[in-house]
Amino acid sequence: MSNLIYLIPIALFLGALGLGAFLWSMKSGQYEDLDGAAWRVLDDGDDKPKSD
Repeated sequence: MSNLIYLIPIALFLGALGLGAFLWSMKSGQYEDLDGAAWRVLDDGDDKPKSD
């Protein structure tokens, strides 16, 4: 039972840390273009003109 004195604050700290990381990623625009990465994987770049 005395272990709960340590485990509960650690769990609350880790939860707050995860929430902070999620809110930071939302604020920095990590989820703005969800389809762009999928299309960039499929793009082979053949439509670009060759330089001489």
